[in-house]
Amino acid sequence: MQHQPLAGITVLDLGQIYNGPYCGYLLAMAGARVIKVEPPGGEAMRGRGDPPLSYPFMMLNGNKETVTLNLKSDAGREVLRDLARHADVLLENFAPGTLDRRGVGGEALTAINPRLIYASGTGFGRTGPHRDYRAMDITVQAMTGVMAITGHDGEPPLKAGPAMCDILGGVHLYAAITTALVRRERTGRGAVLDVAMQDAVFPSLTSALGAWYVSDGKSRRTGNHHHASAVAPYNVYAASDGHVAIICVRERHWLGLLDAMGEPELSDDPRFADRATRALNMAATDAVVEAWTSTLSKAEVFEVCQQHEVPCAPVQSLADVLNDTHLLERGALSRVAHERYGEVTLPNTPLRFQDVDPPPVSMPRNTGADNLKVYGDLLGLSADEVASLKNAGAI
Repeated sequence: MQHQPLAGITVLDLGQIYNGPYCGYLLAMAGARVIKVEPPGGEAMRGRGDPPLSYPFMMLNGNKETVTLNLKSDAGREVLRDLARHADVLLENFAPGTLDRRGVGGEALTAINPRLIYASGTGFGRTGPHRDYRAMDITVQAMTGVMAITGHDGEPPLKAGPAMCDILGGVHLYAAITTALVRRERTGRGAVLDVAMQDAVFPSLTSALGAWYVSDGKSRRTGNHHHASAVAPYNVYAASDGHVAIICVRERHWLGLLDAMGEPELSDDPRFADRATRALNMAATDAVVEAWTSTLSKAEVFEVCQQHEVPCAPVQSLADVLNDTHLLERGALSRVAHERYGEVTLPNTPLRFQDVDPPPVSMPRNTGADNLKVYGDLLGLSADEVASLKNAGAI
C-alpha cells in the first residue's frame, strides 16, 4: 500500500485568495488532512467568476474538507482554539496581527498546543517597518522591483502576468511548514512561522540584479531581451501563426541555429562572431532570426530547432496549455467532472515521488459541507451541538 508523505498530518487551512490556499493544496496533495476553515458565507474567492465555485477557487481548494467558522464571535474563536488542540498545522494569510487581535494568533495557539506549527503568509512579513502595508500581488510586485524590470525601455512598468508573488509565497509557506514538521520530529516543538511574499520573490531578481551591479546601479526594462543585454539571440520572434521564444546561450546553440536556418556562412560574419558581438549587434541578430522564423509556423520552427538542439519554444495560448499532451500524460493536469461545465482542467501537484502516486484531484466541497464530520471527529460534537453552534452564529 502506498503511504502519502504527509499522511496523518492534520492542517487547519485559514487561507484566502491565492497564497494560503495554494500552500494548503500542496499539503493536501502530499496526503495531509487539510480542513479549509471559511467564514459562514464562504471564502471570498468562491464568488469570483462564476459562483458558487469560481475556477480560481477550484484550482486551489480541491482535496480539502471544508468547515465554516465565525472568527468574529467569541464562540467561534473558542471553537478554533479547540480545533488547534487537535491540529498539527494552522496556516493563514491574513494581514499581520489580525488573529492576534482576536486572541487566536500564533503565540496564543501554540501556548494551547506546543506541538502546533502556526504558519503565517504575509505580504511584507510580521515584523519590520512595512509589516502593516496592505499587500496584494500587484503591490508586492511593485515593492519588490518586479514591475521596475518588466516591460520595455521608455515605457511604463508592467506587472508580470500571473500572480507570481502569491504563488511563490505559497510555495515557500509550504517549504517552511514541511521544514518545521521535520524539526518537530527531532525536538517535539512546534513553531510560529513568518513567510513574506516580498522575501520569497527577491531571489527571482537574480538576472536583473546581476545586470544592475555590473552597470554601476543603472537599470532599464529590456522587454523580452536578456536583462543585461548580454545574450543574443534572446527574444520572442514572429512566426507565420504566432510567436516563438529562442535563446542561444552557448556558441553551439548559435551554430545549430544557423544550420537550422540554412545560413551556416553567417558564422563568419564579424557582427555575429561570438555572444558579445551578437549582443552589441542585437537588432541585426534579431532581424536575421526573425527573417527565418516568420516564414514558418510555430510548430515548424520548434521542430527544426529541436533537431539542432537549439533552446526554443512556441508561445502557447491558454487553450494550448490546457490541452498540452505532455502535461496531461505526465498527470500535471487532470480533467475533472463538473456539474455545470461538464469538465474542467485542474492542476495536480508539481511534487512527484517516484514510488508514490499523488491522490486523484477532486473538486472543492461546498461551503461547510464537512461541519458535522469534522466537528464530530475532532471535537466529539453531536449533530445537535453542531446545530447549536450554527444557531449561535459561531459556525
